[in-house]
Amino acid sequence: MTNSQKRAIQNYRSRLGERGMARFEVIALDSDRDLIRSLARRLAEEGPDASRLRAVVSQSIAGEPAPKGGILAALRRSPMVGADLDLTRPREEGRKVDP
Repeated sequence: MTNSQKRAIQNYRSRLGERGMARFEVIALDSDRDLIRSLARRLAEEGPDASRLRAVVSQSIAGEPAPKGGILAALRRSPMVGADLDLTRPREEGRKVDP
């Protein structure tokens, strides 16, 4: 490898490091190539989807059961908490149908 090629690789890796990223090699089945690439791409986006995916994959690998109360916690975080909504519905008999 020439000096310019080495310098280009060093610059590329330092730019990745500035973004908090790292390049690494993975050994896996050839049939999983697209799956692993798409997983890595999604994780690199750092959005809510990436956080959720990271949690699911980590939990799956660790083999731990899902924490209980997740739905209840989500409902408690809702902006509608304490809105004092009236959710009662009037009772109606329905319509008459011709035989």
